[in-house]
This record gives sequence, structure tokens and C-alpha cells, in this order.
Amino acid sequence: MPATVLARLNFRHAPAQALLAGLSAHSILPLERPVSAAFGLVLGILAHAVGWPIARGGTQRVADALVGYLGSLGGQTNTSMYVTSLSELPRHRAALLDLTPRQVLGIEGTELPKRYRRQLARYRYGPGVFKVDWALETPIPWTAEACRAAGTVHLGGTLGEVAAAEAAVWRGEHPARPFVILAQPTLVDPSRAPPNRHIAWAYCHVPNSSTVDMAGAIESQVERFAPGFGRRILARSTRNACQMEASNPNYVGGDINGGVQDLLQLWTRPVPRRDPYATPNPRMFLCSSSTPPGGGVHGMCGFYAARSALRRISLTAGSG
Repeated sequence: MPATVLARLNFRHAPAQALLAGLSAHSILPLERPVSAAFGLVLGILAHAVGWPIARGGTQRVADALVGYLGSLGGQTNTSMYVTSLSELPRHRAALLDLTPRQVLGIEGTELPKRYRRQLARYRYGPGVFKVDWALETPIPWTAEACRAAGTVHLGGTLGEVAAAEAAVWRGEHPARPFVILAQPTLVDPSRAPPNRHIAWAYCHVPNSSTVDMAGAIESQVERFAPGFGRRILARSTRNACQMEASNPNYVGGDINGGVQDLLQLWTRPVPRRDPYATPNPRMFLCSSSTPPGGGVHGMCGFYAARSALRRISLTAGSG
């Protein structure tokens, strides 16, 4: 729901309004835009139902577990090659590309018709992110007691401040007080840091392809709600939006959402099709966050793409 609507609902306390604004800001859209509230509602429901889990030992453990399970079924993985053409792949009945439209267009041998390629070329990307990782001497000294035990903290101030920061990013500006999403993994997983030490990471939204260093603005927001935070920092590592893309080409301009998720591109990503995971090439499928339901830690894009591929393989086998 738009920020203007949030202010009129029966949330009489400013903290409740700010909480909903922060959750909705995960859409990386101005809060006045339609569908931004969908993100807030879904994330809020998940937080109340199952929480927002942190993988023990680091998120890499999740990928390791999936690779291990695939291996137990006889599958193989190869992460040491950069694929530029489908001809480089082993013989296959289906290829699932975990790529955004820009990367798909750069792959040779896709055999996609011009109309479909034009549609992919029109795909829109949104704002990027600036990320900072900290090594800390102690946990963050939040003034709010609840934040000292929270795995994830949203920093934005009031509803108006969050809305203003997100709107500024869409105007191509870098807000002085950005909306910040911050994680504190060592509060629940001490194994991620040396004994009696801690880590935290945070990011804020920035214009696409930004090279501006937002570390100071982010740390000022943390200091605002946790006085003395700066004195706890032992070291920091930062990545601007362009560096995010350099580390993962799917983050086009630093866009970690796989493309804008507004009303026009929420369920029509990457192009309007009855089966958005299938392509005109009967052996090629898309499974990235540029397909529904979009960005997020859920894996459903791959699940639906796999189901689409299995359905088409089954139909092909049946007709043969």
C-alpha cells in the first residue's frame, strides 16, 4: 500500500507505520507506487510465521547443501567456467538459465526469434545497492533493547523519512539519510567471527550503476540509533553498485532484484507470456529472479522453471 495510505490506516503509533514502511521498502520502489505494500505484507507474514532464518556457518552452507543433495541423486556441478554459448554445455534436453534478460541476450546459440529478443531488450532494471560489511569489537550498542537480539534491523526513522529516501533514489539522488537494511549474524551464530568478536552487514538503495561511497551515510544512520557504533568498528569492506555487478553480472547496475518489480513488471517478467519460464526455444528456460515471483530468498523462480521444463519434456516424450 502507498505511504499516503499507510498514514491513514488504524496504525496510531508512528513506530508501527515506520515498520510497515520499512518492510514495503524491500520492493525497492517509491512507497507511493502500487504493489509496494505487497512486499511489506508478505515479509511481515513470514516474519511472524517462521521468522527470517540465518544459515549457521554462512549462506554458502545453503548452496553446499543443495549441491550435496544434487550429487546424491547423481547430478554434477561445474562452477569454474564462464558460459558464453549454449554449445559449450553438455548435450541436454533442457537448459535452465539463471540469468537476467541482458545476460540471456549475450549468450550465443539461443535461437530466439527477433520479437522475443526485442521484448527482452526492453526489460527494465531498477535501483542498485551499496553494501558494507563490518568486523566489530562488540555487538552494536542499540538504544532499543529489542534490536540487540534481532537478526535483521531496518533503519529509516519515521514513515516520512523512509518514503523520502526511497523516492530520492528513484529520482537519481543519494539520500543523506538512506533506508538501511542491516543483519547481525553473530548474535545467533558466533561461529562466523573469532571468539568475543562480531560481524554485521548492511546495504542501502542507490541509483542504478552508482559509484558513490555510501558507507558514511549508512554508518551515520547506525550511529543515530546506536551511539558509539563507530568506536566498535575494527574493519570494513564496501561494494558500490557497479562493484556489485562486477561480482555478479546478474546484478545489473547493482540491481539485486533482477529488475524492477512494479505493477507493469511484477507478473510479466521477463516478457508477457502464459508460461514466463519457457522461451520460444523449446529446450531453453529462464529461472532467475527476472521471472515470477521475482527477487527474494525463496527459490520459487527455479522451482516453477523446473516444473515448466519437466512439463515440456514430458509432452515432447509423449508426442514421440
